[in-house]
Amino acid sequence: MLIDIATTIVEQMQKPTLAFLIGGMALAAFGSKLEIPEPVYKWIVFLLLMKVGLGAGISVREANLLDLAVPALFAALVGIAIVLLGTGTLARLRGVNPMDGYATAGLFGAVSASTLAAAMAMLDSDGIAYEGFIGALYPFMDIAALVTAIVLARLSAERKAAATINADGTATAGPQGLPKGMVKGILVDTFRSAAISALLLGLALGIFARPDSVYESFYDILFRGLLSILMLIMGMEAWSRLSELKGVAHAYIAYGLLAPLVHGALGFGAGLIVHQFTGFSGGGVVLLAVMAASSSDISGPPTLRGALPEANPSSYVGTSTGLGTPIAILSIPLWIALADLTIGL
Repeated sequence: MLIDIATTIVEQMQKPTLAFLIGGMALAAFGSKLEIPEPVYKWIVFLLLMKVGLGAGISVREANLLDLAVPALFAALVGIAIVLLGTGTLARLRGVNPMDGYATAGLFGAVSASTLAAAMAMLDSDGIAYEGFIGALYPFMDIAALVTAIVLARLSAERKAAATINADGTATAGPQGLPKGMVKGILVDTFRSAAISALLLGLALGIFARPDSVYESFYDILFRGLLSILMLIMGMEAWSRLSELKGVAHAYIAYGLLAPLVHGALGFGAGLIVHQFTGFSGGGVVLLAVMAASSSDISGPPTLRGALPEANPSSYVGTSTGLGTPIAILSIPLWIALADLTIGL
């Protein structure tokens, strides 16, 4: 069994998606001066999000909503579970600022659109079927994780402030709870973020309009070429971000290396449960595992930076981009191999 898994992983590493990611990391490691302008990166991400959203919307339009409801519920539960796991481990470790730990757990519970797109491309190239509405699961996991992390962080800060007052003996005050309107503010900021708003736009157009022709003649054709450039950029970005981890606790390095695999296993297990009860496809199980293994690279950082300004971005963005994202992408073949062995692809 291990030989079969290793063979599948080696074969997947030779596919364009992973090859371009490794190529980008190699260029950055050798000190290449190659630069791809930030507007180009944002344009590619926008097109990929629109492609994922449109494809999901078109599929949702034709799907039984009950088929979507169960995996959507599990996607949200997985996002919340990842944050609870991170806040119960990383945020409690010595040398880790709790607020940085909460932000890191939230970012790892949220979803990377580029990692999801990479996994879709790999499944498509192998002819592995998956539910067309899978892109619609993205917001459920992403928003659930970000809201949970931010609410827990704010509650922790309130409890700490109350405990400090009591220790000084100047006042006696219990936890004040969440500031009024905070959860609403988090939801509004998340829905207005570049990733979620573009994804939801594509989703809405796919459901309520008839964008099939432009989807097939433009977005679908450009998808793989643009994804290869995005993987190259992400490989270079990941290598350059590694230097930011020098100034943070070693716990972040261990978390960045292990969390994608643990979270992916959590998502894979959830996918298997959905498969047993609803007939969720093997490709869908793989993509749910990939979403759980990924960490947000677009919607998460600005949302967390706005909601938790006291958290250090070098900790959570550096851990996510420098380690979490490349590990999540490189682990996609593992979930494909496991799905093939457990339920068949």
